[in-house]
Amino acid sequence: MPQTKPFRIGYGILLAFLIIFVGTKISFLFRPLVVLVQTLFFPFLLSGVLYYLFRPVVTFFEKRGVARIYSILLIYLLFIGLMILLVFLIGSPLQEQITTLVKNSDDLIAKLGDNLVKLKQNPYVGIYFEQQNLEKLIQDITDYLSSSASTIFTNIANFIGLLTNIIVVFVTVPFILFYMLKDGEKAPKQVLRFLPSTQRTEGRRILADMDRAISSFIQGQVLVSLCVGFLTYIGYLIIKLDYSLILALITMFTNVIPFIGPLIGAIPALIVGIIDSPLMALKVLIVIVVAQQLEGNLISPQVMGRTLNIHPLTIILLLLVAGSLGGFLGLLLAVPTYAVLKVIVSHTYRLILLRNRRNVETAKPDTK
Repeated sequence: MPQTKPFRIGYGILLAFLIIFVGTKISFLFRPLVVLVQTLFFPFLLSGVLYYLFRPVVTFFEKRGVARIYSILLIYLLFIGLMILLVFLIGSPLQEQITTLVKNSDDLIAKLGDNLVKLKQNPYVGIYFEQQNLEKLIQDITDYLSSSASTIFTNIANFIGLLTNIIVVFVTVPFILFYMLKDGEKAPKQVLRFLPSTQRTEGRRILADMDRAISSFIQGQVLVSLCVGFLTYIGYLIIKLDYSLILALITMFTNVIPFIGPLIGAIPALIVGIIDSPLMALKVLIVIVVAQQLEGNLISPQVMGRTLNIHPLTIILLLLVAGSLGGFLGLLLAVPTYAVLKVIVSHTYRLILLRNRRNVETAKPDTK
């Protein structure tokens, strides 16, 4: 049997595929592990995001002589106070808008269908569509929205399950986050213990770069999304768009997805604008374009800079693949995951080059 390097790589790949194939045949053994990962994934994900947001504040208080554990407790108190303030500021209008939206959902869907029919009759629009196809599209959109609304508001079992998961997340996240903030700085030292002493300097550099990449992305994206949400909310208030607070919050949350996130967040606002009138839809489009131009040319360069150093085309390809494989969660995690893997691969490659160079220098005969 050949023992050359390409054949050994091939043997390893075949062995990996064989292990995966056997694993699919005895999936019942891995079911508890899958359930464990599914249960803990979102609490740890949310805790990780909050860890990178709160860590600079903990460091700030520590540098001013406050013990770490008291800094964490102080941040918790400040965060709870901020949440209470937000509830007082936006809780009442948000609840009112949600109640109105649920109450008028059927009328809004019917009005959307009527406005789409009127839009079809416009001579500037109708010439681009065949009458039969457009009518079918309008009917499909109306039926889909009607079925979605009925599913959302009548499927009580799924709602209770979702509510249970949310409660679990909110109960476990504060405890996970507390220990991450308290002992998170010790984690790199524990990881470096598994590396040979000659590679710990390079390992420390890899971990530092990974930490910097994730921290920059999370902190930057959250701040940029808050700014975009605020700008769109002000714009929607100016043009007097219905459900402006809900739509601005949707824009804020979807903006964390690079490139296509703003498009996803703009769709509900455009639908509400079309329901009102074509002129309102045009005003919504203007608000979205202005907000995105301010974000792209002013806010993001100042907040994000070029910390991740990823080409835009690479990000688009990543989002296409991640969206197909993992849906919304894949879109959310694609860019930071790629940034971390890029750091690991680049440092590993440099480590291999250094090791090969060291081996060559060691193998050279002594000419003295």
